[in-house]
Amino acid sequence: MSIWRKIWDVIKKYALITAASMLYAVAFCWFYQPNGLSNGGFTGISQILNHIFPVLPIGVTTVVLNIPLFIIGTKKQGIKLLISSIYAMTVSSLLIDVVNMIYIFPKMDDLILAGLFGGLLTGVSAGLELKFGATTGGTELAAKLLKYKFHHISVGKLCLAVDVIIIIAYALVFRKVNNALYGIASMYVFSLAVDFVIYGGTHAKMAYIISEESGKIKEMLLSMNLGVTMVNSQGGWNGDDKQMVLCAFKRQQIAAIKKAVTDIDPKAFVIVCDAHEVLGEGFGSYSPDEL
Repeated sequence: MSIWRKIWDVIKKYALITAASMLYAVAFCWFYQPNGLSNGGFTGISQILNHIFPVLPIGVTTVVLNIPLFIIGTKKQGIKLLISSIYAMTVSSLLIDVVNMIYIFPKMDDLILAGLFGGLLTGVSAGLELKFGATTGGTELAAKLLKYKFHHISVGKLCLAVDVIIIIAYALVFRKVNNALYGIASMYVFSLAVDFVIYGGTHAKMAYIISEESGKIKEMLLSMNLGVTMVNSQGGWNGDDKQMVLCAFKRQQIAAIKKAVTDIDPKAFVIVCDAHEVLGEGFGSYSPDEL
């Protein structure tokens, strides 16, 4: 890879992180701040600590809480994570102040809409930052690190689990139960948005095809440059030996595959299901640092 390509990739990465940080700042100032909604995170913990120990400033406490996570994250994924995350955290904080200087959003009459749209936009922002190797610290970074331990749980769900605990604690301390309920609903939408941004483009489909014409179907799928596995099987009704065709493919190929199979054998028994992640040629490859 040429030096100019590397420079361009870095510029593109930080441009996208900046755009995501801008989206987060607008969403926070529009939906969370004026409506008194908590979006969890280390800011929520800092608010609780400040309430119990007024001598602890919220901003400084938030930074201090992030330090151990940044140290662990740097050990796990290198200095690049630290640099990009500090950049994202700094830009997000500065943009929140800039947005508040330009315009003060009024309180919304419908807190449900505030929570839903706040969760959606901040979730998209966090998902983009995580996808490009950055976080604003807090629960997003905690979720990214927890992913090493809980491989089977998505980043969005890990964020949700941590944030809900923080929001419940916030509600107990400040006695704002209704706002906490709105905040939990918002965090649920946030978790869905994070997962959609991170995993949405990698979802694939898996087809199990049982047919008397399995050989022809195999050749057809191979001609479409798809990987095929033939599985020996036995019919449960009459005990006949059959060959089942197993095939993984991308979502946009489903219509063409179903038409081709039906053209060969209208009576073919086809099961199509979601494959959350497919590794191998034509799809992805495993990395211990992946989300």
